[in-house]
Amino acid sequence: MKDYALAAIAGIWLADGLSLLLAPRFVVERLREVIRQQPAVWTWQWLSVVAGGVLLAAGASLTYQPLWTLIALGMLIKGFFLALGPQTWRSRLIEWALTREDVDYRFVGIGLCTLAVLLLHALGWLGQE
Repeated sequence: MKDYALAAIAGIWLADGLSLLLAPRFVVERLREVIRQQPAVWTWQWLSVVAGGVLLAAGASLTYQPLWTLIALGMLIKGFFLALGPQTWRSRLIEWALTREDVDYRFVGIGLCTLAVLLLHALGWLGQE
C-alpha cells in the first residue's frame, strides 16, 4: 500500500512538472484565477502536509533516503505555511511565485519530473531489470 501512495505522489509531481514544462503561462493564469475566485483553495494545502508525512514515513527505507527526508520536510513546511501562515506573508510569497518568468516555471517543472522519476526508480518501478 505504501508503494502505491508513493507512486501517487510521484504521479502528481510528474503531472505538475509536465504541465509547467509544456504550458507554464496557462497553468499560472489558471492558478491565479482559482486563487481569486476560490480563496478557500488554501485548505487543499493540507494534502501537501499529508503527502509530506507519507513521504517522510514511507521514504525512510527507500534509496535516496536523505533526499526524501528533505523533500518531505519541505512539503510539510510549505503546506503548514500556506494553510496557517500569516495572510500578509502568504500573499507576498504567492504574488512573488506567480510573477516569475516562464523559464523559471520550466525549471520547477524539470525538478518535479526529476523527483517523480527518482521516486519511481527508488520504488523499483523504473530502471529495474
